[in-house]
Amino acid sequence: MQDYYYELVVKVSSHKELFADFLSDTIDVGFEESEEGFTIRSEDELETIAWGLEQFCEALQKALGKTIELEYTHKKLKNSDWVELYQKSVTPIAIDKFYIHPTWDAKNPDLINIAIDPALAFGTGHHPTTASSLRAISKYVKEGDTLIDVGCGSGILAIGAIKLGAIVDACDTDSVSVENSKENAKLNEVEFADIWEGSCSLSKKKYNVVVANIVADVLTFIAKDLKNALESDGVLILSGILDKYENKVLSFYKDCEILERIAVDEWVTFVLKRK
Repeated sequence: MQDYYYELVVKVSSHKELFADFLSDTIDVGFEESEEGFTIRSEDELETIAWGLEQFCEALQKALGKTIELEYTHKKLKNSDWVELYQKSVTPIAIDKFYIHPTWDAKNPDLINIAIDPALAFGTGHHPTTASSLRAISKYVKEGDTLIDVGCGSGILAIGAIKLGAIVDACDTDSVSVENSKENAKLNEVEFADIWEGSCSLSKKKYNVVVANIVADVLTFIAKDLKNALESDGVLILSGILDKYENKVLSFYKDCEILERIAVDEWVTFVLKRK
């Protein structure tokens, strides 16, 4: 570990979800979301990312015909300070049957424990979409079910399903996410039946449960693949949807009935089943 790291704190006045999509597509490190924007940390300087955000903001303003305010600060900080502050800021969280905790905190003897080291993971259970997905998994996944986690990220959803007794595959188009999921699986002493870099269409299997916690646009693009991966009586869990886009997403799943809608703040998770 280097002695120093760089921190880029970004604030945007609107269209935060589009900036999040831009960052997901262009940077190879994770980032934290806040109400006002994002925080990106890396051992490499982040000036190029800041410039890219400026260019994206300018192009977005031209495309939308609206003014979008972008502010950022770029700092060089000691790594030791970051580790200590980060460990203090990340707290365990109980979500239905699950207890998500960082490696330095004790397990909960009454719940299913999932250890996620935030220094390695993209998803720690605190974001509403991750929490809602875990609630759905807790309710709908049974021992012996087959499940695929599409866009697995940190692997937290897949790991939770494995600990419920499911046989789980996982995939992500990002190689860093795949490696991250593998590391977290080892940390939790569980194994994927299979995990790969790429889309769910690479699998020829049918699953009892298909989980996809991504973003609204991607859920529309891959709707056919997700439904094709589902057993005729299977359950589809869709998350990562801002409430203003839920009708758009559901228009691609008209052949499914809604078993449950889980809303937290501005985020929505759907549990669907084929009609």
